[in-house]
Amino acid sequence: MAFRGTISLPGDKSISHRAALFAALRKGESRFVNFSKNDDCASTLSCLKQLGVASRWQEDVLIINGMSPAEWHQPAAPLYAGNSGTTSRLLSGLLIHLPFATQLTGDNSLSRRPMERIITPLSQMGGQIESADGHLPLSFYPAKEIHGIHYPLPVASAQIKSAVALAGLYAEGETIIIESTPSRDHTERMLGLPFTYKDGRKYIHVKKGHPLPDLSMTIPGDISSAAFFIVAALLTPGSDITLQNISLNPTRTALLTVLKHMGGAIDITPVQEKPEPIGHIRVRHSRLQNIPIDQSFIPNLIDEIPILSLAGVKAVGHFEIRGASELRVKETDRIRALVENWRRAGLSVKEFDDGFSFCGPQQFEKTRITTFGDHRIAMTFAIAGAACGTEMTLDDPDCVSVSFPEFFNILDRLTS
Repeated sequence: MAFRGTISLPGDKSISHRAALFAALRKGESRFVNFSKNDDCASTLSCLKQLGVASRWQEDVLIINGMSPAEWHQPAAPLYAGNSGTTSRLLSGLLIHLPFATQLTGDNSLSRRPMERIITPLSQMGGQIESADGHLPLSFYPAKEIHGIHYPLPVASAQIKSAVALAGLYAEGETIIIESTPSRDHTERMLGLPFTYKDGRKYIHVKKGHPLPDLSMTIPGDISSAAFFIVAALLTPGSDITLQNISLNPTRTALLTVLKHMGGAIDITPVQEKPEPIGHIRVRHSRLQNIPIDQSFIPNLIDEIPILSLAGVKAVGHFEIRGASELRVKETDRIRALVENWRRAGLSVKEFDDGFSFCGPQQFEKTRITTFGDHRIAMTFAIAGAACGTEMTLDDPDCVSVSFPEFFNILDRLTS
């Protein structure tokens, strides 16, 4: 079964979250075409609605009527972030400023994910936050004063960076965020935050009163969603697909770099550079060779490691992921989920605290996949079955709606 065709994908999830949150801060109307309709982004819109920020759909255009957080309303019930780490962490940077108490909750999966990583800097800024031992629910109380800080990021995390940046927009004094390892830079780009480099580190400067731009835009297709079909086309003889208007933000394209080095026939046609790079991606079937993957790639490859593991299974040579302990605290423990499912499918896989390894190519067997309710695990093994002609039965296929509810329809279109 070959993958063939030209398609566009739903809007980038990371950009959609930020578009909604940043538009909510700016007085007036913002309009977004191709805003992602996944469950996570719906959680962001729902939380904003509870705070008094109205949004509505006009056919396929999302319209948000923003206003200063000083005009936000106290919600009648706890804010519910669902499964969305981006919603909970970025919104926290704004909730510390509100003159009333709020509580932020999430589903069981999100409630297991670490929140101390945002509680620490936001508390240093003066935020009054209570947590369930560093996890959701988080309770926010009115603070006497929120002040800027100089904060070196302890891990490469766009969510921590963005939470502190949002808090800094309304804090007294300057906030400087110091980043040693690059992470997604959508927040800096979209807000137009100034930054400098010194001694190999990035210094992002945030001051109260920073002008908020009108971000009305057509949101580019999600590169993390594209990743599944890119790998599928590379592995399946006769495949030739083109993905149009995909986000090519350089902090998100490590997967393309790795796959090209593995021998993947991937051609990129740029169509826009600012504010976000966008382009068309053509992918054709290729014979892949596994290569060493430097740990410096991992922060900007973290969401694509599940589907990259499938490429590694079918490529020739040793495949190894290390330095990826962050996978342990995603929607599920993705290292464990991948290792258990690949072993169940008959593969020989070695597990480490911070990754896994195996030798390719290996054949896998018909099996029932335990998704652990994780959208990326589900889509990885759905592609494994479709691309390699082996039946993979998912225990919870509906979990893909967290990030990509259109996934199975697009999969059918490319293989029909």
